Amino acid sequence: MLSIAVCDDEVIECCNMAKKIEEIMGEMKIPCFIRQFRSGGELLQAMESFDIVFLDIIMQDLDGMRTAQIFRRKAADKILIFVSSSREYVFEAYDVEAFQYLLKPVDDRKLKKVLQKAVLKTESRSQEFIIVSKERQKKKLFLDDIYYFEIKGRVVDVHGREGIFAYYEQIGELENKLGDKGFFRCHKSYLINLKYVDGYNRQEAILENGEKIVIAKRRYEVFCREMLKVMRENGGIL
Repeated sequence: MLSIAVCDDEVIECCNMAKKIEEIMGEMKIPCFIRQFRSGGELLQAMESFDIVFLDIIMQDLDGMRTAQIFRRKAADKILIFVSSSREYVFEAYDVEAFQYLLKPVDDRKLKKVLQKAVLKTESRSQEFIIVSKERQKKKLFLDDIYYFEIKGRVVDVHGREGIFAYYEQIGELENKLGDKGFFRCHKSYLINLKYVDGYNRQEAILENGEKIVIAKRRYEVFCREMLKVMRENGGIL
């Protein structure tokens, strides 16, 4: 299910945009969850990790462009769509890698085309997953949705876009399954998705969502090598 945010300090416009998006996604038969925000600060404080964000630019307090800059530091790969009554900020939108710039009032046909393209982009990401068991039920976990695994005794906490999901498994078995999928065991209690590492030092890895994960001293050099490998594979300029 896609998670979509609509941020606009004009209550009526925010509600109308959310309603239009819901109708179009329904026509496309794509399940989605839509959450509305009345300010940039409110959006940035939200715990959810959204796939697509519709963001007004001219807002009181924290404007849309500044909100986008902060948002990008936390979520570099999310789809950001600006909605504005002015063309003034079109070129600034490139600086934050906006997916599209829509002018108010937004034409329904234009909105549908943009949503179709945005959905295709979200579907193009890796669809690899693992199946885990909990209380006799099976659950599919997409690797791209997982930030890291944390072991607590016999319980594994999966930290990801949808929050935390706990189930029983040996972290050693997980390490064997995911070692060649961009995951690295940086500490006896943590297996992290290197894709989401935003920075690091000898003591810890800093993830895009701001969380800090301990790096064991004896694993640091191997961690650095694996990070360089991931950067090369993902187009990093070294």
